[in-house]
Amino acid sequence: MKFRKLLQYLLVKKIRVSNAQALAILAMEGVWVNNLLTHQNIEIGIQDTIKYNNITLQKGIVLRYIMYYKPRGIECTMNEALANNLVHHLPCAQGLFHVGRLDKESEGLLLLTNDGTLHDALLRKKHSISKQYTVTVNNVLTDDFLHALKTGIVIMGQLTLPAVVTKINATTFTIVLIQGLNRQIRRMCYKHNYEVVTLLRTHFANLTLNGLQPNEYKHITRNDIVS
Repeated sequence: MKFRKLLQYLLVKKIRVSNAQALAILAMEGVWVNNLLTHQNIEIGIQDTIKYNNITLQKGIVLRYIMYYKPRGIECTMNEALANNLVHHLPCAQGLFHVGRLDKESEGLLLLTNDGTLHDALLRKKHSISKQYTVTVNNVLTDDFLHALKTGIVIMGQLTLPAVVTKINATTFTIVLIQGLNRQIRRMCYKHNYEVVTLLRTHFANLTLNGLQPNEYKHITRNDIVS
């Protein structure tokens, strides 16, 4: 999904001209982007206000960023037709989309935004964005299992990337991943005959739960997420 587009394509759609005519309009007349006249075929996003001949072709939307403590039992979906969806539990998330996922039985930090550019950038960098989880399993942890978590376990036909793992007590550990395979931690545990009892994401990029309780949220800025 591409959240930014060339100015030319907005002109084509809104004033019903050809691509060639749109480029000619830009070159000769120019278009106002956020109150600045431009003659360049620049990329624009939903946050940009675009005007041509004193007509508003697109009114910019305020970019929003929400850090949410998703409770266990909520589906990580914006589809309101599905039970226990995010919008039902977090009405202010209407019009936003989640960056990455937490499965229904997992809980913790979830980022929601309408900033498509940031959304795409974070997902493209999914192998370099760190995420920390606290995990409790159903049996006593062994040194072999903890070593395997650190060095990699084959799931879904591929070896997971190295991770930072810290033992908390007999059945609980923290793990820092720079990878986001589907149900990765649960699959890694299952491969060594462990069942996940609780799984809590505490960190994502620069964000931490920071005292949030289940189903609480906080408005943040783009700079809070990436520096």
